[in-house]
Amino acid sequence: MNTWNQRFLESEYVYGEQPNAFIKDYVSFLKESPNIAAYAEGEGRNAVFLASKGHTVTAYDYAQSGLAKTEELAQKQHVSVQTRLTDLLLDELPVEKYDAAIMVFGHFPLQQQQAVIQKIIDSVKQGGRIMMELYSIYQLAYASGGPQQLDFLYDPKDILQWCEPHKIIHFFTGEQIRHEGALHTGLAHTIQFIIEKK
Repeated sequence: MNTWNQRFLESEYVYGEQPNAFIKDYVSFLKESPNIAAYAEGEGRNAVFLASKGHTVTAYDYAQSGLAKTEELAQKQHVSVQTRLTDLLLDELPVEKYDAAIMVFGHFPLQQQQAVIQKIIDSVKQGGRIMMELYSIYQLAYASGGPQQLDFLYDPKDILQWCEPHKIIHFFTGEQIRHEGALHTGLAHTIQFIIEKK
């Protein structure tokens, strides 16, 4: 059983039920995006939040237990979220299907990061938006969440380079306070971006 599936089996929402602060603060940038994909979505807090704002949302994750909790949270909030059991490293994603895509703290090995992010960009229509918050390579020193291996963190210079072919609406790297359940708490070092696909 994969570790994420194991992690999400408990009834408590390990990253909380509230959306990620970046998604919440910048949700207005998605207002022209009716159909959104939420990748590596875990227990569904961001997908449910976007659905509550009137978007049609599909949550992708490779932990079945996380998707089950996404559906439970959606029901609790009286919204609807589609779920798709998907391994972003191995599985194909739809191409040019969504008006926007988000990913919050999706962790992948360094060698595969660019390919995963490109697949996510490819799943969005031209002119659509992609919005992410990721832990940077400087996060290791902070002990406030995220992978304990450098290889699973992101270099801001790489992310900027992968965003460059598109219109960059927002790009930030630096310290943020995050209070997201038991596993993401305190001062963190993140990378945020919003791009419009060219």
